[in-house]
Amino acid sequence: MPTPVPSASPTPVGLTAIKHVVIIIQENRTFDNLFNAYPGADTAQSGTMSNGQTIALRSQDWIAPADISHAHTNWWKQYANGNLYFDLGSPASQSPSYPYAYTPQSETVPYWTLAQQYVLADRMFQTNTGPSFVAHLYLIAATSEYSSGHFADENPNHASIWGCDDPSGVTVQQLGPNGTSLPGPFPCLDYTTLADEFDAKGISWRYYAPSITGTGGSIWSAFDAISHIRFGTDWTSDVISPETQVLTDVSNGTLAKVTWVVPSGGNSDHCCGSKNGPAWVASVVNAIGQSQFWNSTAIFVTWDDWGGWFDHVAPPQIDSMGLSFRVPLLVISPYAKQGYVSHVQHEFGSILRFTEEDFGVASLAASDSRADDLLDCFNFNQSPRAYVPVSVNVRPEELRRSTGPPDND
Repeated sequence: MPTPVPSASPTPVGLTAIKHVVIIIQENRTFDNLFNAYPGADTAQSGTMSNGQTIALRSQDWIAPADISHAHTNWWKQYANGNLYFDLGSPASQSPSYPYAYTPQSETVPYWTLAQQYVLADRMFQTNTGPSFVAHLYLIAATSEYSSGHFADENPNHASIWGCDDPSGVTVQQLGPNGTSLPGPFPCLDYTTLADEFDAKGISWRYYAPSITGTGGSIWSAFDAISHIRFGTDWTSDVISPETQVLTDVSNGTLAKVTWVVPSGGNSDHCCGSKNGPAWVASVVNAIGQSQFWNSTAIFVTWDDWGGWFDHVAPPQIDSMGLSFRVPLLVISPYAKQGYVSHVQHEFGSILRFTEEDFGVASLAASDSRADDLLDCFNFNQSPRAYVPVSVNVRPEELRRSTGPPDND
């Protein structure tokens, strides 16, 4: 097992109130797409296409007619040297203006309710310029650098599984120059993750994800790509499937110090699936909010990539991997500010940085060591606020049904 970096960041005053961190990861939305016209947030109602035409964003129902590529190569097209021409990455089956859309508020009520009660960040950038496999690696390890100077930048070229359980011959592409991807290794990698640092210090953690042998052959389990975890004791003790088990565990009085929650397809926010994602997130937050753990918990809800949808803020380019376009971030805690919109620049590493400082472990890579720690979102001088449950209009048994992978990109 790789040896964690020995030095750790000092714990900021007040952060010791947080004994549990929960990271809920959803799918494929930009800030402009999911929180358009949210009061006090930076959103846009129009965008520019590569022909110079300015068009108004249209309302697009949650279940959209086509997915948009969120491959690294499509990011490069849509970024367009900072010009943000999203039409260059529109699906061939749709008009060039297809990515210029927002989700109606009526379909995202639980998210807006949580934002109004707690914190919404409008400067949260995806760290990597590419799809879910790489994004999830950043959310567990702050990097996809599997050897010196070599970064995985795409999903494995096999749709069923992520990582060490892939069939022989499967590869993952690596970052090339000028928006290209080059041939890479078998996607069974081996480098230090946040979970390794927790193991070294006896800090409990759980990663809830669809089973890699479940319905449809689920692929959204990032630790399957980390060899020493996939073939070590953590795989059976700390990687938990199905992901819906988190609801049962919390209700039974079990919550690890650090928890990741990955959805199945029906609850993922993918544009071409069901509408259950907001209700799924609210059900997990409600379970924690109504439990013994609420007064000592910080919950972060973010989206793993932009999904190809329009966003009007050009992301800062700070390294070879990004930053990518904005994704939403909700910060939920009894110590979170109420109705606060954070305009501070955040990235995936910010969630890791907060967690590292809270539990006194070291930064892992560039993205968490450079990132802010999200402390602008909290007021540790306030008394912990009582939790107000969020209304959920989906039957509990439907949310507890694991339905396979969120998507294949």
